[in-house]
Amino acid sequence: MRSADEEIGAAQEEEGMNHVRDGITTANQIAAAAIIRNVQVKPLTCAIGAELSGVQLGAAAQDAALREAIRDLLLSHKVLFFRDQDLSRSDHIAFARHFGALEDHPVAGSDPDHPGLVRIYKTPDTPNDRYENAWHSDASWREIPPMGCVLHCVECPEVGGDTMWANMVLAYERLPEDIKTRIAGLRARHSIEASFGAAMPLEKRLALRAQFPDAEHPVVRTHPETGEKILYVNAFTTHFTNYHTDANVRFGQDYAPGASQLLHYLIAQAQAPEYQVRWRWQPGSVAFWDNRSTQHYAVMDYPPCHRKMERAGIMGDATY
Repeated sequence: MRSADEEIGAAQEEEGMNHVRDGITTANQIAAAAIIRNVQVKPLTCAIGAELSGVQLGAAAQDAALREAIRDLLLSHKVLFFRDQDLSRSDHIAFARHFGALEDHPVAGSDPDHPGLVRIYKTPDTPNDRYENAWHSDASWREIPPMGCVLHCVECPEVGGDTMWANMVLAYERLPEDIKTRIAGLRARHSIEASFGAAMPLEKRLALRAQFPDAEHPVVRTHPETGEKILYVNAFTTHFTNYHTDANVRFGQDYAPGASQLLHYLIAQAQAPEYQVRWRWQPGSVAFWDNRSTQHYAVMDYPPCHRKMERAGIMGDATY
């Protein structure tokens, strides 16, 4: 006969297994469930997102088995949320680095003592910068965009300042079949110059473009770990690079409206609430998202106040 603790552990193990979705092998499901028997996994919507409780990421930085379970859950739920994290900057960096090397941001800047930890600070004296409140995948303007990001809330408004995420695997899956056929071979440009650089003086903007030329990615990319197809256009995307073909253009007049209307239609897919989750921040909250398969939107609905977030961006792989 099992003890009460064994019964609780078995029940939590079964619950954990129920929450690990398709896309992870049965062996991994069993391993993840066994490892996280003390971690509660609560899906937040039918499409995306789960809140994990009973885990401290600082401790997870020292626990390879727990990190592997978290990675499996990330692939399944696309974004994971954690409350009440006692997370130092060193812990933050240490946890994120186990998933890959970290990158700096050429405009936002990193903490001087913790390279790779980008400070996203809003204060009453700094205006909105117009970049976060658009649906985007972080740094898709890089030739090799980030694999994922770990975002820690240091300070936030009592009300407002939520962040939303969208499942771009689901967005692709639910496209009409004729649209899937049209975009199957399309590629598109993503630009830091046309986004972060747009408000810069000309010389500085051109220097930014020289350092980070526009990146080209497939409109439908493949997830390197799960094999899922992902709709991969967002607010950083400026135009298709191979649309002007005999199959798409009868006359030159077809090109501009045809390509731009299709691109706008695709970018707008992230706006469907059916693909989204919305997270209300509290100091000590953390979000860990798969930047390959999601987009996010930081809602700027709060009055002038302090909102301090720190993000570790994890380097990824070339798109295909």
